[in-house]
Amino acid sequence: MIDVASVIVYLHNGCLNPVVHCDLKPRNVLQDQEMVGHVSDFGIAKLLGVGETFVQTRTIATIGYIAPEYGQDGIVSMSCDVYNFGILMIETFTRIKPGDERFTGDLSIRRWVSYSFPNEIHKVMDANLVQLGDEQIDAKM
Repeated sequence: MIDVASVIVYLHNGCLNPVVHCDLKPRNVLQDQEMVGHVSDFGIAKLLGVGETFVQTRTIATIGYIAPEYGQDGIVSMSCDVYNFGILMIETFTRIKPGDERFTGDLSIRRWVSYSFPNEIHKVMDANLVQLGDEQIDAKM
């Protein structure tokens, strides 16, 4: 996840014109033999002009990872990638996909985790990451 975050920082701040990936999801993160993460599939990425903070476009992305402003209004900004990254982090720590059948109506993976934060976060965490008998459970949570 640190590797993916580093890519986002580079795309947003290290290029002459910021690049917005628009479709960060597990399928677009590849790992090499040293387990270094690489972001792939820039097919729908958008290039922001100098001084531009957003562009408006047709919405093409993966359901569950789309930032609300992109999904509803077609507005693409760097915050869309930050939202995608947040969903990717949630999926990593819960081991549940945003398109899981439990998320219907207004309930999304983001809301599900938000409702559990901070006092019941252990209920949504992947059990393989934190064992309730662990002496350092409070620090990990």
